[in-house]
Amino acid sequence: MDSQKVDMFMMMNSKYFEGHHLNTIREKLMSLDESQWQRLQLTQFKDPTTALLISIFAGAYGIDRFYIGDTGMGVGKLLTCGGFMIWAIVDWFLIQGATKEKNTIAFNNAFL
Repeated sequence: MDSQKVDMFMMMNSKYFEGHHLNTIREKLMSLDESQWQRLQLTQFKDPTTALLISIFAGAYGIDRFYIGDTGMGVGKLLTCGGFMIWAIVDWFLIQGATKEKNTIAFNNAFL
């Protein structure tokens, strides 16, 4: 893959990933062929800031976990009203990292 496409991808999507994963992502992008690149372009990444806002305003109902694809944890938060609001408050601090990890998993799954 040419470095211009890789640089553009990194510039547009770096907010979706943890900082320590960016070098690995760059290396993986450099080794892609055109068909894998097109598959990656179809991959949807979740915005960590959106997940945080959802967590603040509707985290007690588990909507933040449903948004990032953690259905089981979403159901758990829904049934316990956010773990009696303790779990909901803890997620205010953890949801952005969880979102970025889910995005890294989605990135890696784009090549399977």
